Amino acid sequence: MDSSTSSPKPSFLERLSSLLLREPEDREQLLDLLHASYEKSLLDADALTIIEGALAASETAVRDIMVPRAQMDVVEADAQLPDLIRFVIDTAHSRFPVIGENKDDVLGILLAKDLLRSISEENFNLRDWLRPAVFIPESKRLNVLLREFRVSRNHMAIVVDEYGGVSGLVTIEDVLEQIVGDIEDEYDFDETEDHIRLDAAGRYRVKAQTELEDFNEAFGTTLADEQSDTIGGLVLHHLGRVPKRNEIVRIGPVTFQVLRADSRRLYTLLVDAPRQPASADTADTDQPDVPHGR
Repeated sequence: MDSSTSSPKPSFLERLSSLLLREPEDREQLLDLLHASYEKSLLDADALTIIEGALAASETAVRDIMVPRAQMDVVEADAQLPDLIRFVIDTAHSRFPVIGENKDDVLGILLAKDLLRSISEENFNLRDWLRPAVFIPESKRLNVLLREFRVSRNHMAIVVDEYGGVSGLVTIEDVLEQIVGDIEDEYDFDETEDHIRLDAAGRYRVKAQTELEDFNEAFGTTLADEQSDTIGGLVLHHLGRVPKRNEIVRIGPVTFQVLRADSRRLYTLLVDAPRQPASADTADTDQPDVPHGR
């Protein structure tokens, strides 16, 4: 063979395979390899985000994402059934810690779906419907917790501090959102759509990040706040806290119903304003009816 003949240059796949065969020495090199794969269209943006989220989960502690003790929605063990059903509807959660004397005294977990079976009971006793509570330390890593959730089939854990006191709670959804991003529900709409959208019931859903100027122009209002640029910021500043799902907030001539929010952020609002926006999308018949005051 003629030594003067040069060997063909390796293809990108061959170069990538060579990189993969050489184990990255640290996390930074691994991320560089992943980003190089993304730039060469071997990974799409969603896949890259999930991989990065999974890597970050191994370094993130429960204390960083938990719902703090002060914001926990809990049920008292001596709650009567009518009051309990009303509370479950108002908060719109699927699981609730049940407490005795205070939030440090967690007796178990109530599943909202169990109340459907208990309604026909003449002598209702909440303690009979409790599931065992799982207690975890604040320092537990998310990847370990997710594995435990999968094995035990639990969806909620009570977080305790080094002294055994309850410091918060965490759900499997909280963990998954750290990996795959925010999990949408039936009231969410595509990021590419307008911030103001008409639903099938003839009501307007508005994203919290809608600019106040755009909101006022659409609804013919004059809402203003020196400390806020968005309609969500206005609501947060008006209340001084993050509202709960389905909470009603009235600011001037406008009534807002919170369609979606978590312990840290407001996402979507249902708006009842004096004037309907002419620029909003037409009714989407595929969207479910949005309940009032649930």
